[in-house]
Amino acid sequence: MTLEELKEISQKQLDTFSNYKYKILICSGASCHSLGSVSFKKILDDTLSRYGLKDDVLVINVGCLGLCGKGPLMRIEPEGVIYTNVSLDKLPEIIERHFVKGTPSDENKTSKDDPFYKKQFYIVLKDFDKVDPTSLEQYIASGGYSALAKVLTEMSRQDVIEEIKKSGLRGRGGAGFPTGIKWETVAKQNSEIKFVVCNGDEGDPGAFMDRSVMESMPYRVLEGMTIAAYAVGATQGYIYVRAEYPLAIERLNRAIKEARRVGLLGAKIMGTPFDFDINIRVGAGAFVCGEETALIASIEGRRGMPKQRPPFPAEKGLWGYPTLINNVETFANIYAIINNGGEWFASIGTEKGKGTKVFALAGKINNTGLVEVPMGVTIREMIYEIGGGIQGGKKFKAVQTGGPSGGCIPEQYIDLPIDYDSLRQVGSIMGSGGFIVMDESTCMVDVAKFFMEFCADESCGKCVPCRVGTITMKNILQKITEGRATMEDFHNLKDLAYMVRDMSLCGLGQTAPNPVLSSINYFEDEYIAHIKEKRCPAGVCQIKTFDVVNAYL
Repeated sequence: MTLEELKEISQKQLDTFSNYKYKILICSGASCHSLGSVSFKKILDDTLSRYGLKDDVLVINVGCLGLCGKGPLMRIEPEGVIYTNVSLDKLPEIIERHFVKGTPSDENKTSKDDPFYKKQFYIVLKDFDKVDPTSLEQYIASGGYSALAKVLTEMSRQDVIEEIKKSGLRGRGGAGFPTGIKWETVAKQNSEIKFVVCNGDEGDPGAFMDRSVMESMPYRVLEGMTIAAYAVGATQGYIYVRAEYPLAIERLNRAIKEARRVGLLGAKIMGTPFDFDINIRVGAGAFVCGEETALIASIEGRRGMPKQRPPFPAEKGLWGYPTLINNVETFANIYAIINNGGEWFASIGTEKGKGTKVFALAGKINNTGLVEVPMGVTIREMIYEIGGGIQGGKKFKAVQTGGPSGGCIPEQYIDLPIDYDSLRQVGSIMGSGGFIVMDESTCMVDVAKFFMEFCADESCGKCVPCRVGTITMKNILQKITEGRATMEDFHNLKDLAYMVRDMSLCGLGQTAPNPVLSSINYFEDEYIAHIKEKRCPAGVCQIKTFDVVNAYL
């Protein structure tokens, strides 16, 4: 398919859209999908036919609409009205009131002017709310594949790499390594065989950013990977997705098949000499496979266990060949950088954190869901403007960023700007984008125990510090929450945390102690209350009376 043919498809789709006066956009992200939105389209079509509105209203299943905690969601254009908590039996009434009577209900209704939406800046999530994830034509009509066309017809491989370097884009998978430098390293390797791998093994508890991108805009991921392959000289790509994401896998498979059919994957892409294809590899759900060397082992059919570096995958990766690995969100930024320029992207965010970041906003907060904000937005803005404040009017206590690898940031840092360096300075990390809000009813010792249990379960067992250290730390935390621990246990916990952090082989073990160390740093008084006073200040931990007696025997 040539650029001219792409434009022709795009224009036909736009002409089709222009024939309708209204559009009803149904969220088909995983959360709304699971709540029944998959059945909305038929009911809406039948209702519109009953009122003679079929020729005026276009019904489209689109990607995630963001407010996941208030789904199912449905938006009506051009008014921009968003209906929340939509039930199947309410659909006919909504259509009648909105289109026939002209008196839309104020119940369960919001709009794009809501602070949840107004404070956001969309790059990765752009057009999620307008495009059917399964439609290549709609993706092209929204500007899709224009970046790839530009790359293949106007730019050299080095031009592409320089634009990515100029953008300042850092890997969105957690480590924050400069993307352009990684691409350049792979491009410089003298090898006829190279691979591009998309890491979709999102395993943080409470995180759903990459899943939503793969479900809502699969072609954007494919386009980003294809541009990367052109830049580094690769001909084969893999998307590694955990099996717990069946909807993402289904839509990616469909997108790959359709892209191959029209010549956007495979041989001579867009009529150029460039060849590139993509396959999916489904992982069994091991958290450690988010680490790139463990991911490579899993794709190769081996047990997902990390190995020492160097050599790095960029030099010797999949089957011993140079391999570029970026996560889903990183690839989803590429189209915008190519279309708008690296300097444009670099103008967004902070000095050391360029662009935007997608977060999964969760926990004790009124608006839970998927958000994208410029780097540098403060924790306060995230919680009280986008998030709508703490549930039940309770007091904010802490936020956990970075999942099991991150740390607990207390209320004293509520005005901290969110970027890679500022989070690291207070004992946490950006991670892949988990943002779990906690209120005054949260026990921080219990939180540390939860994440340590997760890390102990997910440890691959290859290195002793992680295999033994995480379990020992988990057991000490268990003793503390049950009121059976002593101050010696507390000191041993801290010593173990530093040992595991400094001596583990991969990122799982090296960051597993972060929730423990940060909670001790900011909430040591809660640990002391559990140990010395045999009480949980938040009233979460069940400390039995006989434990108080035994502690002093």
